[in-house]
Amino acid sequence: MTALPFVRRFLADYARNPVNPLVLVLVPVVFVVVAAGSMAEAAELLGGTGPSVETATAGWAAGFLAGIALYFQLRAARAADRRLVLAGMPAARLVAARVTTGLALAALASAAALAALAARTGIEEPGRVAAGTLMFAVIYLAIGAVTGVLVRNPVNGTVLILFVWILDVFFGPALGSPDRLATRWLPTHFVTLWMVDLPSRHGGQVSDLGWALVWTAGALVFACLVVTAVTRAARRRRVRAGQFIIALRMGLRDYRRNPVLWVLLVAVPVVFIWLSKVITPDDTMVLSLVDDGVRRPFSFWLPDVHAGTMTPIAIASLAALAGLFIVLDARAGDQRLTLAGFRTPTLLTARLGVIGCAVLLVTAASLLVTATVFDAEQWPVYAGGNALLAATYALIGVCIGPVFGRVSGVLIAFLVPFLDIGIAQSPMLRAEPPDWARFLPGYGADRVLLDGGLTTSFDETGALLPGLGWLLGLGVLATWLFRKATA
Repeated sequence: MTALPFVRRFLADYARNPVNPLVLVLVPVVFVVVAAGSMAEAAELLGGTGPSVETATAGWAAGFLAGIALYFQLRAARAADRRLVLAGMPAARLVAARVTTGLALAALASAAALAALAARTGIEEPGRVAAGTLMFAVIYLAIGAVTGVLVRNPVNGTVLILFVWILDVFFGPALGSPDRLATRWLPTHFVTLWMVDLPSRHGGQVSDLGWALVWTAGALVFACLVVTAVTRAARRRRVRAGQFIIALRMGLRDYRRNPVLWVLLVAVPVVFIWLSKVITPDDTMVLSLVDDGVRRPFSFWLPDVHAGTMTPIAIASLAALAGLFIVLDARAGDQRLTLAGFRTPTLLTARLGVIGCAVLLVTAASLLVTATVFDAEQWPVYAGGNALLAATYALIGVCIGPVFGRVSGVLIAFLVPFLDIGIAQSPMLRAEPPDWARFLPGYGADRVLLDGGLTTSFDETGALLPGLGWLLGLGVLATWLFRKATA
């Protein structure tokens, strides 16, 4: 049994809606027949290609029609497709039917647009214009597929496709300048240039047609992957992954609704980092660091480096609070989900996924503030050390929550990073940490970020290993506490 019967069914279903044939006629008429002349005049004022805009309108109309058509195909039939797969239909056959239907709709949209263009101005190079119009439609099939997966509300989905289309059209090479570097990444940039026969000379070793074919083939493959991913999500053997996605989404939504965390995300970096820059005295400090394998003292101008050394305090505090709140807020819900049939490893993985997102958010927010007042010597190493510190203290927060509760846990979540990072590891107090500070959780990550921020080569592998060891040990402890709390 092939996919062709399903393609015929899908096309028949598309034709049953009287709005679809109307749009198939209305959009080409509006864009190609009515608006093309005015858009060509506007293009001349904006530095675009002028009369060639009239040719490009056929591609714009076909692209918009194809994107909208596949979007509504996927949204309207998502539940039915899942039932078909559950009933035994091979997912590959269903995906082939959906993609073939999309290509058929793209061909219909292209034919309607070309007919409108031929009626208005005629077509000087029918082969080139027809191929370009079809490439427009295929690229927008991928945009419609992605939107169909991500956006459920049809109004929002349509607005999103329209927004992408507006950016593509009004900032593309036909209406705007074809030489702008930023607009070369628009999806139909090279397709437009080849379709209107305007060589760009910025395609490198690959011609405009070559890049246009790359975009078209890539869009078709991507559309197939998107439809495949959605279809296969319905298989029963994927129930565990479905539970994980649901739990992760709920956790992220709950985290987003916590106003305290958002206030802290703004206030803590500003207080710890910006104010430290303002109040830093004009003085020097000496640190013992390793550079090119040799440990020696380094002298730094305090106003230049103080803000960078305060960043880990902000990150550790925020990460600990994030881990604390995420686990405590979700504890009662996790217990109910466990009783309802959610597997504990799946729930734990979802919670760790939420915490991972919180770690990235905390680190990124703090580093953005830091970058305005501090210039690290090795930004990747400096950022990596801060991320390791954030992950470590997020797990500390996870462990603190079930043991101490909300009120006491908050106090401890502030106290531990202050004692560890702000006192024991602080470069403001001593040239290097005391021996006993090497056994604290923040030692390894702190030495890594100082090495990345203040030296030109990475020499703290020995400190990185205990930092990773703390991360692993805390992960095991957090797992045990989570299982105990949800049992």
